[in-house]
Amino acid sequence: MQKQKVLINGERLKDTLEEFADIGRTKNNGVTRLALTDIDIQARNHFRSVCEELGMTVKWDDMGSMYATLEGVDKDSPPIVMGSHLDSVEKGGRFDGVLGVVTGLEVVRTLVENNIKPQVPIVIANFTNEEGARFEPSMMASGVMSGRFDKGMMLQSTDKQGITFGEALKASGYEGDKANRLQNAKAFIELHIEQGPVLENEATDIGVVECVVGMCCYEIEVTGDSDHAGTTPMPMRRDALFVANHLINEIREKMSKLDSDLVYTIGRMDVSPNIHTVIPNKVVFTIEARHKEVNTIRQVENIIQGLTESKGKEKCEVTATKLWDRDTVWFKEELVESLENSCTSLGYTFKRMPSGAGHDAQFIATYLPAAMVFVPSVNGKSHAEDELTSWEDCEKGVNVVLQTVLDLIGHR
Repeated sequence: MQKQKVLINGERLKDTLEEFADIGRTKNNGVTRLALTDIDIQARNHFRSVCEELGMTVKWDDMGSMYATLEGVDKDSPPIVMGSHLDSVEKGGRFDGVLGVVTGLEVVRTLVENNIKPQVPIVIANFTNEEGARFEPSMMASGVMSGRFDKGMMLQSTDKQGITFGEALKASGYEGDKANRLQNAKAFIELHIEQGPVLENEATDIGVVECVVGMCCYEIEVTGDSDHAGTTPMPMRRDALFVANHLINEIREKMSKLDSDLVYTIGRMDVSPNIHTVIPNKVVFTIEARHKEVNTIRQVENIIQGLTESKGKEKCEVTATKLWDRDTVWFKEELVESLENSCTSLGYTFKRMPSGAGHDAQFIATYLPAAMVFVPSVNGKSHAEDELTSWEDCEKGVNVVLQTVLDLIGHR
C-alpha cells in the first residue's frame, strides 16, 4: 500500500498569515512594516516566540537577519533553509515576503506533528531590510552576506528622518554576531508570490523559478537650448523634449524587435526648466531593461549606446550613462527539478519561469544551492494594499516546498 502523503494544515497556514498581517495592518487590509521600526520588531518578536514554542533555537547575525533552527539527527550537517523577509513597503500587501517565512514555520510544524526527525537541521530565515523601503538599497542584508554590498556603507544608509541603518539596528535589539550569518546550506528555498500576472492568466498553480533575470539601467541626458516658446521659429529650436520623445520612440521600435520576453521601462523623466512658456533645454530620463539571456541584454545596450547618434532635427547633444546592471542568476538545477517533481506528485500544474523582480534568493544563490517557488498573484498586484493570493494557492505553494524538503531529508 502506498504511504499517505504528508501535507500541511491549510487552515493553520491562513491563521498564521493573518496573525502577521495584524502586525502593521492598514485600514485597507494591507500592511506597513518598514524594516527595524517598532512594528517590524513586533513581527520579529512574534516570529521568535512561535519558533521557540516549536523547540527551535533562534539566533541573529550582525545585520539583524534571524535564523530559527530545528535540530537534525546530524546537527553538524549543512541545513535545509527556507525563508524570505518580514519587512514591507509602505501600504504594502499581506503576502509579500512573509509568505516565505511562514512557509518555513508551517513546514516545521508539519514535521513536528508527524514526528518526522530530519537528518539535517532545518532553518527558517528572516532577512533584514529586503524591501529597501526605509533604508536603500533593497535586499540589503543578503547583499552584505553574499559580498555584493559593503557592510560599512550599508550601516550609513539613512531613512527620511536621518536615522542610519546602523543606529536603527542597534536600537532594535537584533544586532547579533557575524558568526551567525548563513554560511552553509544543503539547500535554500524561497516561496514568494509572483508579483505579476502570468500564472493567473495561464491558470497555472505553481511557478518553478529557474533564474532571476539580468538587467541594465541607463540614464539618457538630452541637452538643447531654452528660448521663448512664442517667438522662436520651429526650425530654429534646439528642443530637448522633442528629441527625448524621438529617442523614446526609437527605443520602443528597436527593442520591440528583440526577444518577446524582454521587458523595458522608461521609469524617470526630468524636464528643465519645466515651464510652459519656455522651450526645454534639458531632459534626463532612465531606461532599464530585463532579460535572462546575456546576448539580449547586450543587444539592448547596443541600442541604448546608439542613441547618442540620434539627435533629430534639433541637433541636441545626447549622452548615455550606465547607472548599474546585474547578471542573470540561475538557480540550482537539481533543486529546480526536485520542485517540479513535487508539483507532479501533488497533481499541481506548473511552469518554469524567470523572476523579473529581485529576491534574497538571488544573492544566496551566488554561494549556496538555492531555488524559488512562485504562487499566483491576483491581477498581478503587489506592493499595494489590494495584493492578494488565494489561501488555496498559498497552501499549494507550501505543500510543494514541504515535499521537496521531505525528499531532501530522505523521507519518502
